[in-house]
Amino acid sequence: MWLAALAVLAVSSLPAQETVERPSGGFSLGQNYPNPFNPETRIPFDLNEELFSDGETPVVSIRIFNILQQLVAVPTALRHPLGEGVPVSDLEYPGPGRYEAYWDGTDGSGREVASGIYLMQLTVNGVSQTRKMYVTK
Repeated sequence: MWLAALAVLAVSSLPAQETVERPSGGFSLGQNYPNPFNPETRIPFDLNEELFSDGETPVVSIRIFNILQQLVAVPTALRHPLGEGVPVSDLEYPGPGRYEAYWDGTDGSGREVASGIYLMQLTVNGVSQTRKMYVTK
């Protein structure tokens, strides 16, 4: 029970970002699948038409945090015009649609992460959405 409360607290106070749990701002973060997962997962997200209506290209980042709000990893893009495996960090997307990112369950140093609750945060043009994910070993 206390872990769930800690997860809610962590989601509500991720660093330097507005955190929302519902679709807003012309984009939405889907639930990763599989969830729980071991050792890898895919993270779906949608970029809607309204993000492209002014002729601008949205800037997208996805970050994985542990329950202590420490940055663990940056997933990589799947089927992006720049190629497979590009980190989703300030990455521009060319048009609306459903996209996916991939996380192999390792931290920034390439070590497998421990079982537990992790937070995935999608940020588009400075606005964020966050969801929980579960790693099982």
